Amino acid sequence: QVQLVESGGGLAQPGGSLRLSCIASGFTFSNYAMSWTRQAPGKGLEWVSAIYSDGSDTYYADFVKGRFTISRDNANNTLYLQMNSLKPEDTALYYCAKVAKPHHISTHRSEYDYWGQGTQVTVSS
Repeated sequence: QVQLVESGGGLAQPGGSLRLSCIASGFTFSNYAMSWTRQAPGKGLEWVSAIYSDGSDTYYADFVKGRFTISRDNANNTLYLQMNSLKPEDTALYYCAKVAKPHHISTHRSEYDYWGQGTQVTVSS
């Protein structure tokens, strides 16, 4: 069965960095776009970034452009999110997700069919 397991969250100071990972199993990882979405305390889900199946295209929400970088290692079925210049408003539970259709990318949460359990990122001094 499809499994997505995030890790790498934790406490960072404003201006600091964290690198999130998402290990995928149960499907052909290299055929599917992947995304990161977050949920801040008391708020709704917020799409962050997406990457095409072969890594050739990437998309970012405006509020993370220039600070976050999405990447993937298809040989090791792993998705990454490098987060730099972190701000307190980046505090959230971060989820990775798999798009439903192969060789298709979307910025819409409704087009992603499997989600991980999330990893908590807290940015505070």
